[in-house]
Amino acid sequence: MPDERDMLLLLGGNIGDPPGTLGKAADLLNERAGRVIAWSRDHWTEPWGFTDARLFLNRALVLRTTSTPEAVLRIALDIERELGRVRSEEAGYASRTIDIDILLVGDDIISAPTLVVPHPRMHERWFALAPAADVAPSWRHPLLGRSVLGLLNDLRRRR
Repeated sequence: MPDERDMLLLLGGNIGDPPGTLGKAADLLNERAGRVIAWSRDHWTEPWGFTDARLFLNRALVLRTTSTPEAVLRIALDIERELGRVRSEEAGYASRTIDIDILLVGDDIISAPTLVVPHPRMHERWFALAPAADVAPSWRHPLLGRSVLGLLNDLRRRR
């Protein structure tokens, strides 16, 4: 049996029923990708990179899995489609029913055409770090050498 590994995921959405959609996404990840062993509080935040009157709900999960990060990404993208995510051909950020990002996979560094880990902008995003700090405060960003909580505190100081 392959070794288990823990992955830090971020779920977010602001269209429809975000609490229900994020709950369903977590259930489907638990069924298809591994075992959800921790989840954050709900964090309601302003949209990032665009304007919209609707707040985003963000939750972080720790997924324990034997799957590769690439396989988890494929599963996550399938779940997004099943839950109504429609990706626009236009560049830029937009409202969505669900978004599932892989933030960290232990100390792994992945740079592939379809997946970059650690997530390239997680250290800039309050909406990612605050929920992540709920479930994985001591996890370290392998490129920056800072803990999730340390990165969150860095953002707080800059506000």
